[in-house]
Amino acid sequence: MMTVKRVQNIAPSKIRELFEKASKMDNVISLGIGEPDFDTPQFIKDAAVEALKEGKTKYTPNLGILKLREAISEKYKKEYDVELSPDEILMTVGAYEAVYLTFEALIDEGDEVIIPDPAFPCYVNDTVMAEAKPVRIDLKEENEFRLTPEDLNEKITEKTKMLITCYPNNPTGAVLLEEDYKAISEICEDHDIFLLSDDVYEKIVYDYRPQCFKKYYEKTVITNSFSKTYAMTGWRIGFVAAEKEYITPMLRIHQYAAGCLNTPTQEAAYAALKSDQGCVREMVREYRKRRDYVVKKLNEMGLKTILPKGTFYCYPNISSTGMNSVEFSNYLLEKCRVVVVPGTAFGDNGKDFVRVSFATSLEKIKEAMERIENVI
Repeated sequence: MMTVKRVQNIAPSKIRELFEKASKMDNVISLGIGEPDFDTPQFIKDAAVEALKEGKTKYTPNLGILKLREAISEKYKKEYDVELSPDEILMTVGAYEAVYLTFEALIDEGDEVIIPDPAFPCYVNDTVMAEAKPVRIDLKEENEFRLTPEDLNEKITEKTKMLITCYPNNPTGAVLLEEDYKAISEICEDHDIFLLSDDVYEKIVYDYRPQCFKKYYEKTVITNSFSKTYAMTGWRIGFVAAEKEYITPMLRIHQYAAGCLNTPTQEAAYAALKSDQGCVREMVREYRKRRDYVVKKLNEMGLKTILPKGTFYCYPNISSTGMNSVEFSNYLLEKCRVVVVPGTAFGDNGKDFVRVSFATSLEKIKEAMERIENVI
């Protein structure tokens, strides 16, 4: 089968490889899943149903429903003191499309894009599809996987066009210090490069409040989603926010790739934003219980694990087992039917780590930890 040139270098998802293998086995517990195990809150589902009953089934503006974009604008003003016009917000098919549009609209052939290692794999593949060069920057365990200004400065060249940040971070659960936001913004401004801030885990945090890069730097592009915050992964709704001059070329692509998002989903997202956010706080409380249990058990097994301040992942160091991340992940699957994701799925820097998700019930997590402890 012929494959066009720009697709040939897109790497298949290593995250999916173990899931495929596990799907052929019985009695498997997955700690690899990257989505909330909670159902979408009922009032959000009700809003979508009501929209259908009212006949809200037509096309919407390409940018998205105005009241939804206004609600997002209000959110950023209230939470971060960031001014965003509704015309600077584009509703997308999840954060995936938001990130893709950013690359396709702002990155050119031969540009360099700085991407943390580890980081979610879509950034590297979007760079490749834009015919640009991914430049990885190692996140160090001794820095609790923060992106430090010092490490960033070492990677910038004349060809650097964009920096990717994702904090709270997938897969490590790491966060940035307030001074990091300011220092990283200043570096990007000094070199006049774009800063893509993927904020999909902004609400899944523990004793921590994230900042917004847009507050410090004009050429910040925010990508975000309703998937993690409101357990709406299957609804496929996200957004990208940036200066109007950057949104305009993204909109051109979006018009022909997606047209617009479906109306009931946008009505549901609007209801989610306008609620009192109690549903989010309840989910985060449960994640915290699971996090504390998982991290304690892993450390007791001798698998050094930093307590994550965000996301529903932790990132244990498995080097003490004498296996690399792929060997260890396969070992757990074969010996005790537990799925974790090898760190190398997120970059070469993850060879001594695995990602463990606690986005599943505490009962299953306890069983999984017991199984792992037995084979360790």
